[in-house]
Order: sequence, then structure tokens, then C-alpha cells
Amino acid sequence: MKEIMGITDRLCQALQQKSQDILNVMQLVSYTKTLIQKLRDDGWDDLLKNELNHRFCPETMELLILSNSLVPKDVYKAFDIDNICALVHKFYPLDFGEQDKKSLRYHLHYFHLDDVSHPGLNKLSTMSELCEALNTTRKADTHYLVDCLIRLILTLPVSTATTERSFSAMKLIKTRLRNKMEDEFLADSMMLYIEKEIADQFSTDSIIDEFKSKKDRTVKF
Repeated sequence: MKEIMGITDRLCQALQQKSQDILNVMQLVSYTKTLIQKLRDDGWDDLLKNELNHRFCPETMELLILSNSLVPKDVYKAFDIDNICALVHKFYPLDFGEQDKKSLRYHLHYFHLDDVSHPGLNKLSTMSELCEALNTTRKADTHYLVDCLIRLILTLPVSTATTERSFSAMKLIKTRLRNKMEDEFLADSMMLYIEKEIADQFSTDSIIDEFKSKKDRTVKF
């Protein structure tokens, strides 16, 4: 959109000038169409490259590249033990024990040999299919380290979106007038806002009845 607006800016400015002659405007229209067509034919590679560099930081790009080593497409063509070990040590160091990290490389050798030869695992295309196949073939227990790593990668978009959603909710809830609210009250308010679909299922009367029942169970001295 930025590139297209940059190309059409000259034409837009010309159209806003009342004294602009029709011949000049038609030429600008023709030039604009030519530049847009050139962008369409030849500019997508550079555009996508610049867009990706703008959208993703180097750490995110590295995470995506290393995670690609577990994609089972074309009989595990992208499988790379060094990249998978680097993925665990750099991005998931707290999710694996020290002994698991040490034995991971040998574990991956067995995993690769087994999956390439296994009829239920060597014709997959995505990590989600691999995760499902490991459980279907009961190989998840044998290759538990790989199964754990795949689950961490697959849940990354969900956990990231949940975190971003929580911060967005915090900006809405903790305004300047509420900047002194305590952490517990803030957490409760954010939970109600984030899970408002669930909260809508509870009526005011049911909440009052719940508090009333708790009050009835209070021991009086």
C-alpha cells in the first residue's frame, strides 16, 4: 500500500489542481498505470523482502528458520539436527532438562531414521500432521523430546496472540484514572475483559446467588 500510494501521489496532486490541462493529466494517468504494472510484474520480490524485514525482527526470523527444520515435507528434506538443537538451546532452554538437552542430538538421529522408514510418518507435509501422526502411531512416547518441541512450536502463535491480547486489554483497562488499581484487581478485570464471551454467560442473579451461598457458609463466632 505504501508503494502504491507513493506511485499515485503525483497523479493525485495533479488532479487537485484546477488549472491542470487534460493532456498532462492523461499522460500522468498513463505513466501511473505503467509504474503500477511494473510493480506488479517485477517489484514483488523486493517488496516482500522489505516487508518481511520490516515486520519481523532478526530473532523472530531465526526462530522461523530453525523451526522449519522439523517440517516433514518431502520426506524430511529440511531436517537439520544442528538447527533443531540450536532451536532448543536458544529459544526453549527452560522447557527441557539439562540431561534432555545433552541427549537431544542422539535422540534426533533415531527419530530421523525411524520417521523416514515408517509408513505412517514419511508422507507428511506439516508439523501439525507430524504431531498427530506421532500420537496415532504411538511414537510420541518413543520420541518424546521431538513431540514436546513440536507442541511448543505449534502453540507459539496462540501463546503470542494471548500475550498481545493481554497487553491490549491492559491498555484499555488501566487508564490514567485507574493507574492506582492493585495487581489482583487488575488481573481480575483483565480476565473478565479477555474472556468476555464466557463472562456473558453468567447473569447478575447467578453471581448474587453465588456470593450469597458463600456468605451462608461463613462460620460465625
